[in-house]
Amino acid sequence: MNNIYLVAGLALVAAGLIFGFMGGTGGGDYYETGVASWYGPNFQGKTTASGETFDMNELTAAHKSLPFGTRVRVTDLASNRQVVVRINDRGPFIKGRIIDLSKQAAEELGIVNSGTAEVGLQVIEWGND
Repeated sequence: MNNIYLVAGLALVAAGLIFGFMGGTGGGDYYETGVASWYGPNFQGKTTASGETFDMNELTAAHKSLPFGTRVRVTDLASNRQVVVRINDRGPFIKGRIIDLSKQAAEELGIVNSGTAEVGLQVIEWGND
C-alpha cells in the first residue's frame, strides 16, 4: 500500500518538474524597473523583429530580451496606471530605456505627451520564441 503513495508522489513531482521546465503559463518572479518610451507613426506597417506587421493601435511592445509572445504588465510607477502588452519587437535602442510601447499602450498609460515614464514590468505569461 505504501508503494502506491510513493509512485503517486513521484508521478506528481515528475509532472511538476516537466511543467516547470516547459515554462507553464505563469510569469514567475520576473520584474524589472526602468524607463519606458513609445513608438508609432514612423513605424506603422513596417515589419517587427518577430516578423509581424507593426500596428501602433495594438497593445504591443519592444523589449531587448524577453521572448516574443510574452505578455507583460506595465505599470507607470508615478500614476499606478497599468496596461498589458505582448512583446513582438526588439528595442529600445536608447540607453537607459527598458521597453518601447506601441502608441495605443502609451495612450492607455497616459504617457503619449511626456514621451517616457518610469515603469515596472511584470511578466504574466511567457512567450515561446
